[in-house]
Amino acid sequence: MTTRARSFDAAAALYGAHRPGYPPALFDAVEALAGRPLAGARVADVGAGTGIATALLHARGAEVLAVEPGDGMAAEFRRRLPGIPIVRGDGDRLPLATGSVDLLTYAQAWHWTDPARSVPEARRVLRPGGALAIWWNDTDTAVPWIAEQEARLRAFFEVEGETYRTLPQGLGEFATRSVHWSRRIALDDHLANLASHSAFLVLGEARTRAYLAGERELLNPLFQDGTVEEQYVVNISVAVV
Repeated sequence: MTTRARSFDAAAALYGAHRPGYPPALFDAVEALAGRPLAGARVADVGAGTGIATALLHARGAEVLAVEPGDGMAAEFRRRLPGIPIVRGDGDRLPLATGSVDLLTYAQAWHWTDPARSVPEARRVLRPGGALAIWWNDTDTAVPWIAEQEARLRAFFEVEGETYRTLPQGLGEFATRSVHWSRRIALDDHLANLASHSAFLVLGEARTRAYLAGERELLNPLFQDGTVEEQYVVNISVAVV
C-alpha cells in the first residue's frame, strides 16, 4: 500500500492535470451533514495531493490548511495554489494542534491511513462538535461503457472487488449521501486520467502504454467526435464527533 501511495509523487503533474474535480452538490452535502457552513470553518484537508479538493473548499470560504506527505504532490500543490498553506504529514501523524479544526476532510485519501492511528488523530485535532468528512469519487458503473471498462480493469489487475472503502469505527455514526455528476473531456484526457491511478503508476510505462492503446481502440467507435462523458458517483460520509 505504501508503494502505491508514494507512486503519485513521480506523476503529480499528470494527476493534477487530469483527475476529476468535485461538483458543488458535494460541498452542499458536506455542509448539511456536518451541520455548519464551510464559509469561515477551519478545515484541514488531509492527503491533499495537488489540491483538487482543497481549492474547492477554499472557494467555498473555508479557512483551509492542506496536509500532504508526498514530496512531488506537495511541490505541485505549491505551484498550483501558492496562496493556500500546506504542511507535511499524513492522517496517522497529523501536524495539527489538539482541538484546532472544525472539519477534517479526506478526499480519496482515507484508505491510505491506518485507522488504529488515524481515528485517534482525528478525534484529537477536531474541536468538540467538529466533523470528519470522507469521500470517494467513483465512476458510475450503471453506465454500460463504464461498467465494461471497469470489468476490463479488474480482470487486467486481477481485482475481485474494493476492500478498502470501510468507514472507521470509534467516531460515532456516519451519515452518508451520494452525488451523481459528470464531465465532458477529450478521449486523450480520459486515458491520461486512467494512467494517473496508482495501479498504472506502479505497472510501468511500457505496459501502461500498451493497455491504454487497447482502450483507445475500444473507445474510439463509441466516442467518434473524440469527446468522452465521464460519469461519477461521489459517496460522502460525515461523522460529527
